[in-house]
Amino acid sequence: MKTQHPDLFRTRCYVDGQWLDSEHRQDVHDPATQALIGQVPMLDRTQIISSVDVAQRAFAGWRALSIAARGKILQRWADLMCKHAEDLAQILSREQGKPLAESRGEIAYAASFIPWFAEEARRLYGQNIPSHIPGAHLGTVKEPVGVCALLTPWNFPSAMITRKAAAALAAGCTVVIKPAHETPFSALALAQLADEARFPAGVFNVVMGEPQMVMQTLVKDTRVRAVSFTGSTRVGKLVLQAAAHDVKKVALELGGNAPFIVCADADIDHAVKVAIEAKFQTSGQDCCAANRIMVQRPVYQAFLTAFTAAVRTLKVGPATIQGVEQNVQIGPLMHQAAFDATADRVNDAVRLGANCLVGGERHALGGLFFQPTVLADVTPAMRVYQEENFAPIAGVMPFDSLDQAVQMANDTEYGLAAYICSNRLDVIYPLIRRLDHAMVAVNGVKFTGHPIPFGGMKASGLGREGGSDGFEPFVETKYFCLHHQGQFSGEPA
Repeated sequence: MKTQHPDLFRTRCYVDGQWLDSEHRQDVHDPATQALIGQVPMLDRTQIISSVDVAQRAFAGWRALSIAARGKILQRWADLMCKHAEDLAQILSREQGKPLAESRGEIAYAASFIPWFAEEARRLYGQNIPSHIPGAHLGTVKEPVGVCALLTPWNFPSAMITRKAAAALAAGCTVVIKPAHETPFSALALAQLADEARFPAGVFNVVMGEPQMVMQTLVKDTRVRAVSFTGSTRVGKLVLQAAAHDVKKVALELGGNAPFIVCADADIDHAVKVAIEAKFQTSGQDCCAANRIMVQRPVYQAFLTAFTAAVRTLKVGPATIQGVEQNVQIGPLMHQAAFDATADRVNDAVRLGANCLVGGERHALGGLFFQPTVLADVTPAMRVYQEENFAPIAGVMPFDSLDQAVQMANDTEYGLAAYICSNRLDVIYPLIRRLDHAMVAVNGVKFTGHPIPFGGMKASGLGREGGSDGFEPFVETKYFCLHHQGQFSGEPA
């Protein structure tokens, strides 16, 4: 794959400041065309353990640097990301299938975390504690935990790295990153830029290998003191079980089944615009996607008519054809298993009485392209209601009372994101408080970013990423009790 920056497309892992290969390699394909993009090494267990070795060796020197010195290196990394943003977006779209506009947005989003955490690390304050012990001074300091394993997903292959790594690195930790095997090249491009930013060897490492083996090896290594994982709830539970082996810190950002509540007083045209963005960004392959669109009955038919018309206009296709941007809104699904699950969920809903108003089948482009789909009159018996739908399919259903809307919205094991469209504060604020979802967006789709605590409740995860809370997985609070022996002095006793 050609890039303007000749070294940005890397096909080897990055460990201890060196590019590491293996005799075992895995093909990576473009989900839009199934064309081979390249191969990446699949490291063995010994090589994964070695990546922890080097991260552990690098930790003492990295934590000893001043926050300002670490911040300068992090800022160089962010500046290089911005300088080469178009190349990074092209790589991301090629391996993930996103429209280029979304990929460019992700790169800007990813880069934004780095300077924010570099600066916010200056405020990792401890405390002076009023003493209850005569003749003693009490306080706390924040200490970096050590080596951190960062396990990242394929749907946001750049942003999920920087959101985790920027916090860990700014706090003084070293990192071993395991990206998804479907999207390794975005991670390796970030490693190339980290190398150019002159991170000390061993501070920033990217490894690939058989996913289960890599996860178990990293998470069970006693020198790894924190694990941050973004992915499915099923795999997140396995990570949590493995981390219990030696009781390490864990942050989990898992699945979602977001409700989108349209109240009778809402501006319908605006609600449709927000619903389109909330459902179909990343082709629906987003843990915050609006899976269950709940519309108050007086405006149900009006919303369905306008929403279906808007979905019909969505352009489906690859991000580029022979290097020319296609200005599409919907790309391919990531792999065949995702496509098959999508078709099964649509068939299940129709069989149980849903009305398919648009879409519902493989797109005319073939391959992994699925038509943007609207399913009306969805019920709790259907899989599209019960499950996280990583696909461009929207399930729409009516509700009568706000109590019913809350019951339906909370009727899920997940608790990540929720959306409300209403113009009445006496409706909005009580709904915000009653929803068992950790993040609530009102009358708009954009709510993520570097200063906010991103994360979920229930089966959607543990901990928060972004914001000042984003440091929590990567620091420990150390308490001290300093007893006076006479007067304090700079002179030895």
